[in-house]
Amino acid sequence: MSENQEAPRTPAAAHRLIVAITRLRHRLREEAGLYATRLSVSQLAVLTSVVEEGPVTAVYLAQVQHVSPQSIAQNLAVLKAAGLVRGERDPGDGRKTLIRAEPSAPRLLLALNESRESFLARAIDQLVAPEERADLERVIDLLERFAAADLDDKDTEI
Repeated sequence: MSENQEAPRTPAAAHRLIVAITRLRHRLREEAGLYATRLSVSQLAVLTSVVEEGPVTAVYLAQVQHVSPQSIAQNLAVLKAAGLVRGERDPGDGRKTLIRAEPSAPRLLLALNESRESFLARAIDQLVAPEERADLERVIDLLERFAAADLDDKDTEI
């Protein structure tokens, strides 16, 4: 940085980062075809849990998604209507219903992820010069650190 350039103020940098991440998140959802599914982000999060951890109970889903049982019930109703999940009696405890993914659910999630990754790979190839690739790796490292940050610990070293 030259003497005439001033380091960006932390609040301004934080604001720019929020805007950039929000715009990129929206673009990734668009490129993945998420909006065409007519499913909300919450519904897809529930579907992902069912696919990855299922069969599971609605109570379990509410706990891992940190939402109310009513919210899970609403999301599951939409996913059932879309033919992505089904409920069945728990063979070990007939009072419980287990939520299981239909075969189309993992295929949908895979297609969304592949579309997102394909868009980003094309964007990197077209927009990031070879000499900027190391910078991109550093930015990814920083974003991973932000995502994992525990700011309650005031002794974090820089």
